[in-house]
Amino acid sequence: MTDTATAPAPGDATPDDASGGLVRRLLARIDTTNAVVLPLLAFISALVIGTVVIALSDIDKLKEGDIGGILTTIKDAYLALPKGAFDGWRPLNETIVATTPLLLAGLAVAITFKAGLFNIGGTGQMLMGGMGAVWVGFTMNGPGILQVPLGILAGMVCGMLWGIVPGLLKARAGVHEVISTIMMNFIAASLVLYILKTDAFVREGRNDPISKLVTPEGRLPRLFGYLDRPELRAHIGFLIAIAAALFFWWLLERTTIGFEIRAQGANSSAARYAGMRPGLLIMTSFVIAGGFAGLAGASEVLGTQGRATQGFAGDIGFDAIAVALLGRSSPSGTALAALLFGALQAGGQKMQVDTGVPVDLVLILRALIVLFIAAPLLMKAIWRIKAEGAIAGPSFGGWGS
Repeated sequence: MTDTATAPAPGDATPDDASGGLVRRLLARIDTTNAVVLPLLAFISALVIGTVVIALSDIDKLKEGDIGGILTTIKDAYLALPKGAFDGWRPLNETIVATTPLLLAGLAVAITFKAGLFNIGGTGQMLMGGMGAVWVGFTMNGPGILQVPLGILAGMVCGMLWGIVPGLLKARAGVHEVISTIMMNFIAASLVLYILKTDAFVREGRNDPISKLVTPEGRLPRLFGYLDRPELRAHIGFLIAIAAALFFWWLLERTTIGFEIRAQGANSSAARYAGMRPGLLIMTSFVIAGGFAGLAGASEVLGTQGRATQGFAGDIGFDAIAVALLGRSSPSGTALAALLFGALQAGGQKMQVDTGVPVDLVLILRALIVLFIAAPLLMKAIWRIKAEGAIAGPSFGGWGS
């Protein structure tokens, strides 16, 4: 009579589990399909590698063999990040200022991810939205209760108009959205430079590409204006960004068009077979994305900067891709990712002042987080997670669907 080997039950400990210790047993039971797990492990992994970068960059202490000094620098650097982001009114204010456009632009990327598309044109949409908003901001002289909403509306509409172009090209001519949105970024940057040199925009007495100042009535009110501290720059654009995230959730979860966008992203062939119109959904997704990015541009020129310059959008449009990936294209996840990136940006300044660790470490951490998010199998290998706990990758349906 031969013995029949029986497979261990899912909850039984195997010899490998026993030898691996408590940590591996816990990791083996992690529900890696949870949207929180992969970003969290990516963040921890980035911090670990950041520790190595800090240690290797401190050449003097390495030559002296001062391990204690290196560890102290690492500890002080990582402690300075949250202090520089949340410890007091000024740090909290700077975190909010950095988070606001990242959240709005991140939503612009996330909505296209949900439709199975890739919007790299956030920078161009943001630029055009900002130009529309700043024009209203310096040409109108009405009361703030009228001028501010009009400026915000102008930014959103200009962003939508810029966003519909790659949507049309994709839906009608099959042009890949990655190519068209990149090209639209270049066109927008050149167009902004040209517009800022025209008499209608250029500031009197200036030859450089800087627009006229937004009138005081056209500026977004400050969040902490009641404190009478001019250095606190946070404005109600942050509240607008939160409202936009709530709208994003409502649109996707409570409306027919939102359901169709998600269906298009999940399986475009099935969506077409069910009677949905992929071309219309593609254009709608890009119009909504342009509106979010246009709001980001409006918040910058009407709130933070009070004017338009050639590069007022900075790298926000590209950072937004990382925000949407880290947030897995959900409104809450995108908001938390934007807050994390905003906090790192604000805290990086204090880290550099207090410890001498360059603020570029923040860029390294952000890049590593995105790398790990985009490579779930790598995360599984690093953290020794069992195969049956497969990690889901970034939440979007593909580029060409």
